[in-house]
Amino acid sequence: MAILEIKVPDIGDFAEVAVIELLVKPGDSIKAEQSLLTVESDKASMEIPSSHAGVVKELRVKLGDKVAEGSVVLLLETADVAAVAPAAANVPATNVVSAPDRSTTSALPAPHQPTEQTQALPHLPHASPSVRKFARELGVPLNEVKGTGGKGRVTLQDVQAFSRSVMAGTVATKAITAVAEQKNSATGEGAAGAALGLIPWPKVDFAKFGPIERKNIGRIQKISAANLTRNAIMIPAVTNHDDADITDLEAFRVQLNKENEKSGTKVTMLAFLIKACVAALKQFPQFNSSLDGEQLVLKKYWHIGFAADTPNGLMVPVLKDADQKGIVQISTEMAELAKKAREGKLSPAEMTGASFTISSLGGIGGRYFTPIINAPEVAILGVCKSRTEPVWDGKAFQPRLMLPLSLTWDHRVIDGAAAARFNVYLAQILGDMRRVLL
Repeated sequence: MAILEIKVPDIGDFAEVAVIELLVKPGDSIKAEQSLLTVESDKASMEIPSSHAGVVKELRVKLGDKVAEGSVVLLLETADVAAVAPAAANVPATNVVSAPDRSTTSALPAPHQPTEQTQALPHLPHASPSVRKFARELGVPLNEVKGTGGKGRVTLQDVQAFSRSVMAGTVATKAITAVAEQKNSATGEGAAGAALGLIPWPKVDFAKFGPIERKNIGRIQKISAANLTRNAIMIPAVTNHDDADITDLEAFRVQLNKENEKSGTKVTMLAFLIKACVAALKQFPQFNSSLDGEQLVLKKYWHIGFAADTPNGLMVPVLKDADQKGIVQISTEMAELAKKAREGKLSPAEMTGASFTISSLGGIGGRYFTPIINAPEVAILGVCKSRTEPVWDGKAFQPRLMLPLSLTWDHRVIDGAAAARFNVYLAQILGDMRRVLL
């Protein structure tokens, strides 16, 4: 018998993630690849699997702890480790600890002690990692918020209520004033809502007007809410609307799918959009950049995020190195990523690193919309359902299939002329994909 240290595998670009759920306890018999705990980043959650089968001897983490790649999560008693191979290649090699004699249990590693980061500081109330993150993004000092949850735990609703009170001017706080002054001096943006003269959020007894039903907001929506709010408020965004003639491209797509019918790979218009956007991003590199302080980071890679509608909410998988892939390969990888998104199996690595994002409503409908930029990106393309329209060719009206484009861009990096040129160039590519070769 041997004692193994089971560790956190590769979790992508995230330095640390929070433990939000423990799925096993000491004494449990587990199988290889069985989920041990759930961790959560600001973008998604994932389950940490066991590399071996055995019996859980000791947990080394608790709810709320922060862990990183290589962190030990538990000790596992298993068969001779020399005869057992790890269950997955992406799970870090486990350390083998000699199985102790019952008379020498003191030789076991010391029980997990919370790090300074995970210890509850005396001046801060209890709150989950996601609530703490939400409070930080709003500039709300948790030590001034009264918790209404169990044992005084601060909830998301507590932070929201405190923020509304400050914006209404009914509560004053030195911490928020300091944050507002910092933001004013650094970015020139307005202070909190009180300085803007905003009135309190309306409190309405909806039930007095008729029957109602209350439903909890989904976990993905909660995670996204703070990011979307920050991006919508902090980025001076402008949206340009245009149309692209995709009549010939759609005919080619249909022909391509007929030719590849036996392969099972279905080419979508979004695959062509990704390829066209890469060409446009290369032509206009400022759209493939990010602001970092007073510097503009121009990226020499083209990783395209695409919004996927799932039962748990909107998720954004990232197709890496789209410039190096053909249309069929892009379609295949997109289908795989979308399937993972619907099943809630996307890893953090598959949701990070995008340099540009496309949000497509083509399968649903609509005409135009204003997508919110996915910071730290500086632009996002929204597309809606194409429709056949009469287009004047100089002599007569011809039926053409037109695709609505909605390009939202960060005015701190991009100006209106560049945005108009980007849309025109993108429409030209979609009108004739041979231009990608130029």
